[in-house]
Amino acid sequence: MTYKAIADLDYQKQLDEKRDMMRRRYTEVGITGFEVFPSEPTHYRMRAEFRLWHEGDDLYYIMFNPETREKVRKDEFLPGSRLINKLMQAVRDYVIDKPVLRQKLFQVDFLTTTTQQAIVSVLYHRALDEEWQAAAAELHQHLQQYADVLHLIGRARKQKVVFGEEYVTEQVRVNGKTYQSIQTENSFTQPNAGINEKMIEWASRHAGNTSHDLLELYCGNGNFTLPLAKQFNRVLATEISKGSVNAARRGAELNRINNVTVVRMSAEEFSQAMQGTLSSRRAEEANLSSFNCKTVLVDPPRAGLDELAIQLVRQYSRIIYISCNPDTLIDNIKALGKEFKVTSAAIFDQFPYTDHIESGVILEKLS
Repeated sequence: MTYKAIADLDYQKQLDEKRDMMRRRYTEVGITGFEVFPSEPTHYRMRAEFRLWHEGDDLYYIMFNPETREKVRKDEFLPGSRLINKLMQAVRDYVIDKPVLRQKLFQVDFLTTTTQQAIVSVLYHRALDEEWQAAAAELHQHLQQYADVLHLIGRARKQKVVFGEEYVTEQVRVNGKTYQSIQTENSFTQPNAGINEKMIEWASRHAGNTSHDLLELYCGNGNFTLPLAKQFNRVLATEISKGSVNAARRGAELNRINNVTVVRMSAEEFSQAMQGTLSSRRAEEANLSSFNCKTVLVDPPRAGLDELAIQLVRQYSRIIYISCNPDTLIDNIKALGKEFKVTSAAIFDQFPYTDHIESGVILEKLS
């Protein structure tokens, strides 16, 4: 999430620089061409987190320059959705003259959707007592006017108070079809809604229609799982986060998708279970041996695939790899060796005006 004042920046220039950098990096693994998917230049982020700075009677949002740790005041946030910008001002203006809500409030997080739903999370360095809860209920009521659906969550040490629900429902449009996506507070979701749809469509295009099953590691809330399910006989998806697993399962029910099995296991545990070195009740209940997976989709954290996961994915005919870290992506491609060939590649500008790049590659096993 950039702290910079993007109104003064040239979007196309920064995208061209990323493209040129990736062209040089991809050469290491024999990739000479790739698609580039640009973002909207403003209001592309659906979630954001800000510190609250108390200065006398004033109260304002700040971000930090990661290099200098300098505080940067944020009265608006152009990368954020328009709803985030409305809620930023509404929360600040309401809280500033109310000591019960203002006292030791140090952070506000926003999760919004293109469907005008939002969760506002207020974080405190003090206990949330009955007086605070009464005042927060009034804040929740006040904020209702700014969104079609709005939930408020208060957080303090070992304490969480929820006004409404802990999730919102996003609509993800892929290949002309709209999917309902459950997005839970404090769980990972793709921040750039427009680029997210482009990523899923790219993966869908290269997945094709098959008669075999799909294995997906790090499935999150089912972001790729649900739209791709109709292109496979069945989908076996794994995820370690309990909240994300629940969101993926609820999303499957909401979209009436009945060929998806979501197992709560880490990629490491799943790899060990498939190799027969780990006995797992969850693996047994999922009946892993009944799946005929030939394609595997991975969207790992920045650390990329570990050695166990590399050994697992090399067993499949095709790998759809979504990456938020070019360094570990390239390392993993090298680790797979000459057994696989990259047949398609793309970069998605998920995080404009930052050094971060989202990439995708299709790896086909050579016969």
